[in-house]
Amino acid sequence: MSKKPTQPLADELRPFIAPFRFDGSVEFHLKSHRTDEKGGLDKDKAEKILDANRKRLNDFQEKLYAQDRWSLLLIFQGMDAAGKDSAIKSIFDGINPQGCEVTSFKLPSTLELNHDYLWRSMIALPQRGRIGIFNRSYYEECLVVRVRPEILGKQKLPARLVTKDIWRDRFEDISAVERYLARNGTVILKFFLNVSREEQRARFLARLEEPAKNWKFSLADISERALWPKYQAAYQEVIRHTSTRSAPWHVVPADHKWFARVVIGSTIVAALDRLDLHFPKVDKAERSEFKQVREALLAEGKGAGKKK
Repeated sequence: MSKKPTQPLADELRPFIAPFRFDGSVEFHLKSHRTDEKGGLDKDKAEKILDANRKRLNDFQEKLYAQDRWSLLLIFQGMDAAGKDSAIKSIFDGINPQGCEVTSFKLPSTLELNHDYLWRSMIALPQRGRIGIFNRSYYEECLVVRVRPEILGKQKLPARLVTKDIWRDRFEDISAVERYLARNGTVILKFFLNVSREEQRARFLARLEEPAKNWKFSLADISERALWPKYQAAYQEVIRHTSTRSAPWHVVPADHKWFARVVIGSTIVAALDRLDLHFPKVDKAERSEFKQVREALLAEGKGAGKKK
């Protein structure tokens, strides 16, 4: 009996990636992207895909680390309560922490404000063989800083450089940096968790009603929520101007957390699959050395037996 051919991984995962990927090749309008998409799945089917992707990710991560050539940078952006933290926790459950690091970017410190706006992100970039996860990122400099211009005033920029073109300039600078990183072996995947205002409201209420989640809530969340239209406009501009083939954005429907995790996990696994990762091969000289080491260890064991 002939064995049924295995479906290529790219084909298997494409329905959960392609509809949400934007690389700048077509016009982008955020309003045309649904937040409640389920991709024809239910939660049970989604969980099976999530489990399969975790196993694949674990295998790829070990090879990425051992090969020590590529690095992977994952950027997560989204409104408060979009599900960034829980997505990272779920997708990377069981992954070896030695080869994976999460960096969360909060309000900049005094030291960080004494550098250019990209500095704190650049020093947190993943080494070769590692996965770096940015929970928020340098894109905040074109989002919250744009929506709240008083923050820009604290960045110590020379006044003559704060012009009407500053956001266009930042888009160009970020795209140039990402192009440079891609040319030097860093695979960049950017995820915007696209949650609806109604779902954010429901999640805020859930945080208030569950004592263990109260710490996640502050009145500042409500003031940011009041600026929802401005944030949506800012996200549209960011995605429209910084999406490239080497650093695409993925607009992830985030009203259903389980489906968002399917999209994100599938995108990461497919990207790693394309790298043709493998464990380094051992040459003849090294194999000969291993043989000597084995013989020495065996001899050591015989000596210990005689002493008994």
